[in-house]
Amino acid sequence: MASRQTIQRTIIEDEVRTLANHPTADQVYDAIHEQHPSISKATVYRTLNRLSDEGQLLRVKINNGADHFDHQTFTHYHVRCTECGRVDDVSVPVLGTIDSEAAKVSGYAITGHTLQFDGICPSCQAKAAKASAQLAHSAPTD
Repeated sequence: MASRQTIQRTIIEDEVRTLANHPTADQVYDAIHEQHPSISKATVYRTLNRLSDEGQLLRVKINNGADHFDHQTFTHYHVRCTECGRVDDVSVPVLGTIDSEAAKVSGYAITGHTLQFDGICPSCQAKAAKASAQLAHSAPTD
């Protein structure tokens, strides 16, 4: 059963959709706090959890990190930058038969799977390349 549609719930859900960058609960709170200081961090956390439990948002569980929230609820994969923590969608075909294959070899009744890619985002790659170029340029010559 869906929760009632409160003003806070609408503000929080709209902010996740506006950010559209897989924000954490803290990032959602920070984004709405200036305009809506009466909305507490606890309300943001509770509401995000409820919205993901109801299927209105997708909870993206990040290995060794805070959960992120995605306004796109269809099945898809994510990539996390190991430098800055940014999370993005990965548009590759979902491995449809992997659940049944895992069930066959493990004996488990598989209920789903997640797949997280790790790498370095384009922005961090550009920063590293710029830093490397500056270092090479400032190195003393003989």
